[in-house]
Amino acid sequence: MSGAGPPGATAATRWALLAGNFAIGCGVMVTAGSLNDLVESLGVSVAVGGQLISVAALVMGIGAPLLAMLVAGWDRRALLVLALAWYAAGHAISALMPNFAALLPVRALSVLGAAVFTPQAAAAISAMVPPSERGRAITFVFLGWSVASVVGMPLHSYIGESFGWRWAFALVAGLSAAAALWVAKTMPRGVRPPALTLGDWGRTLTHPLLMGIVLVTVLSAAGQFTVFSYFAPYYRQVLGADALATSLLFMWFGVFGLLGNIAVARWIDRVGAARSVTATLGAIALTLLLWPLAGTPAAMALVLVPWALGCFASNSAQQARLGHAAPALAPALMSLNTSAMYLGQAVGAAGGGAIVAAAGFGPLHGAALAWMLAAIALSAWLGSRMRSTVQA
Repeated sequence: MSGAGPPGATAATRWALLAGNFAIGCGVMVTAGSLNDLVESLGVSVAVGGQLISVAALVMGIGAPLLAMLVAGWDRRALLVLALAWYAAGHAISALMPNFAALLPVRALSVLGAAVFTPQAAAAISAMVPPSERGRAITFVFLGWSVASVVGMPLHSYIGESFGWRWAFALVAGLSAAAALWVAKTMPRGVRPPALTLGDWGRTLTHPLLMGIVLVTVLSAAGQFTVFSYFAPYYRQVLGADALATSLLFMWFGVFGLLGNIAVARWIDRVGAARSVTATLGAIALTLLLWPLAGTPAAMALVLVPWALGCFASNSAQQARLGHAAPALAPALMSLNTSAMYLGQAVGAAGGGAIVAAAGFGPLHGAALAWMLAAIALSAWLGSRMRSTVQA
């Protein structure tokens, strides 16, 4: 990379990366949104169908850091476009699979695009803006995930319930292809964050505070996806929600998720990333604590508000927290944090599926709350330790 540094991030570039994360978010959430029709169409149980979420999350979790090392020297424009194109092709092929056994490996391969795009988009935008704008820029491109929850999840749910899960997957393919074209048009060439050496990776993986922050992501994702993976069947079987009510609940969750992420993007540089993380995780825990009070779709809508406000905001704040903690190690940290998010999802979805299979939906929120309380305690402790380190 030349001494002049990487090209700056224009508004068009930021919006294109946001659109890419929107497509990625839609693809990650498509299984949960259309799970009711998927399990009926393919003739499997809810617990088995939920393993599509677990396997995809496991692949993304393992793939993110490994692929980050393999593509370290790539021009980010080419890399991000290729990741979205792969994602589009994978979802198009998934929509054609005749049974669960055929769908599972195709789904696993398709999400390698997500393992690349989200962390590398964050690392790219981090390299393209001055340090004073880094937190805001990273949280802005992560708004794509929040928008996906507003538009994508309810749309997947409605399409899955009304037309079938295959059309929901086809929608993700189209969105990913469109995002790939947008990134290709607006992303400048020559963005190559400094490649990390094996020594850099070693320092990252052995740094207790940085790895502690990454562990917070694992714990919070496990807690959320213990329940989140099974929203659709829970709404139908426990709350008696029809297709429209289920879609509206997903949309309601997404709207407040977007609002929470916007608030964090606006205030994170003033409040601080560590405090933002702890506060957003606390909001999620509040919903899980109140979960038994939600016996109807209307009551559920009220109970979901704190979780929605904290859900995507906590992920964005975590990325910003790592970007501020060690800017030189950002490519590694972003990929590891993305890996942690997906590994947590795999643990949560698998654990939730086992709970549903053994005892039904009743114990889900209690298990999820235990994960979240552990995440909050660790986050608060790390914040205290890092402040002490800086003062020393």
